[in-house]
Amino acid sequence: MANEFDMQAALDAITADAARGEMVFPTHTEVALKVRRALDDPDCSIEQLSKLVATEPMLAARVVNVANSVAYNPSGRTSTDLRSALSRIGFNTLRALAISVVVRQMQGMSGSPEHRAMAARLWEHTTHVAVLARVIAKRLTHQDPEAAFFAGIVHEVGGFYLLSRASAFPELLKGEIDFWHGAGEAQVGRAVIKALGLPDTILAALEVLWDGYLAMPSVTLGDTLLLADELAPVESPLAELSGMGRTGGAADLDMQIGEELLSSILADAAEEVQSLMAALQT
Repeated sequence: MANEFDMQAALDAITADAARGEMVFPTHTEVALKVRRALDDPDCSIEQLSKLVATEPMLAARVVNVANSVAYNPSGRTSTDLRSALSRIGFNTLRALAISVVVRQMQGMSGSPEHRAMAARLWEHTTHVAVLARVIAKRLTHQDPEAAFFAGIVHEVGGFYLLSRASAFPELLKGEIDFWHGAGEAQVGRAVIKALGLPDTILAALEVLWDGYLAMPSVTLGDTLLLADELAPVESPLAELSGMGRTGGAADLDMQIGEELLSSILADAAEEVQSLMAALQT
């Protein structure tokens, strides 16, 4: 088994690759990145975005599915064309969905069946956190729900990149990976976030998540992520391997937030969570 120095050396090598922008994705993921860049252009129109999104079937399907979910379509009127679907979800949600294609592609880049299985579970955890963050932002922390959704989608991006590179470092994920919790996750996560050109506000929220301190009352985007991460029914497999799995879970949150309020949020959000989860799993 590799010693502590080997672990840090591997982590430094992975971080350096991300920092140099050496993250290669298939063509369809490049389209998703083009969509994200197009959204930064203030003159970009829905017509232009519709044509661009249409060239990436995975993203196009996800846009329509999310637009027809209960979260964005409480009236139940089905949208079948991209233009109306984009009008319904808005540019901020499209930005999150475009980056979700990139994150999902990292899942497929994992080399071994074991690592791919871990990445699949990490994506399941990610989608739960993203959807719960959106609900918590609306009901409790009063943050922008779409910013919370976006932050949830990317909150494990460092972990996905670690898994995509793990085959180059066979000893990296054997046994407990206590190096990952906090400093390691932040080190890789910062490099990947920067390489993808994600907003500073998202990085600031992730810094709160990596620090792990939940402020009371919970009012920031980082607090929103921490709450969603704790409430997600599927835990990150990397958190478990790091030996920093949950200790108190929802019981602790009951005491901090109030059992009645927490139960109300989760009950009212159940249908929205279920519908968005299904849309994101496409």
